[in-house]
Amino acid sequence: MPTVLLPASAAAFAPRATPNIVLNTKVDPWLTATLKRINRIKRPLNSVPQHFRCLTETLSSPSAIWTLCSLMLPKAPDAELRKDSNPLIEALFNYQLLYIEAYVVHVDMVSRNEVAFKLTPETIEALVEYHKDVHSVDTSASTWNWSEKEVQLKKLQEDFVQAANKFVYRTNATALEGLEDDGAGELLSGRSEEVKAAIMGLFLPLLPPPPRVVDVVRPTPLLPSSTGAENWWHPTLPLSQSAPVDSWKVVPSSPSTTSSGDSSSSMWATIGLNELQLPSPTPSYSQPYTTTAHSPPQYYSSSTSSAPIPQLPLPSMMQQPCSTSVGYGGFGWENYHSFALPYAM
Repeated sequence: MPTVLLPASAAAFAPRATPNIVLNTKVDPWLTATLKRINRIKRPLNSVPQHFRCLTETLSSPSAIWTLCSLMLPKAPDAELRKDSNPLIEALFNYQLLYIEAYVVHVDMVSRNEVAFKLTPETIEALVEYHKDVHSVDTSASTWNWSEKEVQLKKLQEDFVQAANKFVYRTNATALEGLEDDGAGELLSGRSEEVKAAIMGLFLPLLPPPPRVVDVVRPTPLLPSSTGAENWWHPTLPLSQSAPVDSWKVVPSSPSTTSSGDSSSSMWATIGLNELQLPSPTPSYSQPYTTTAHSPPQYYSSSTSSAPIPQLPLPSMMQQPCSTSVGYGGFGWENYHSFALPYAM
């Protein structure tokens, strides 16, 4: 796309000047018919220079002001508008009709085939006044307060002044068909809606700063016990290292069947393993083997055993066949030759 160059009169805050017009070597018939229609004095239009001169004089006239569109805008901020049940009364008292007027600054029928319009100073002033008195108040009321709100609002107004002065509407050159007497005119073929949308796009909202994101540090929940698997099977009370105990050093259960579990547990809690010094049972006795499954009374109580324990004589009660004279272990080893061994040869 070639670079589009506009005249100096199209720049922001530039005064109005003679429009820059570029015609093709052959003039379109619609332009010739339009110029003949608006000219009160009949003049010849048989060449390109004649068309150029007629069009330049017409668009340079002080009365050559085009109406691009019209806007229905409120007269006051929303909080000050009159409230009425009749919508017609509200429209009459609360709204005003603002005409967007402009003049032609550029006509190009060679490369771009377009025409450019620039807003008049009166239109720019009316838009700036509405932006300051109505739009800025409404957009400020619709946002929350922060430290730099007034600074941002003032900058928003300054940006709108710049945008309104830089605004240039460009459209197809056939828009000149709406040309009327004294160079004035109106846009045809729905181009007014394009201008209305472009003008309303200049009214930007006041955007507050985004809220600061604060990282919330949540503390680690403390459980009653450690969640590690290595501590699940550890006992709650440390056990002291004690010497290994023989399997026969076991305290028998109480003969009373009416004792409760609490008394037995307290008894075991007060007796240490090192304090248990019980006499060794007779090695020759063993519990008779049975295949009958232990019932709960048989397993927890010794008073309901299946067979009575025989009363075996102690070694000191047995009659010794040999002498009791002093010898090794009380046994008469001096008479060992009198005992015949059954397996002697």
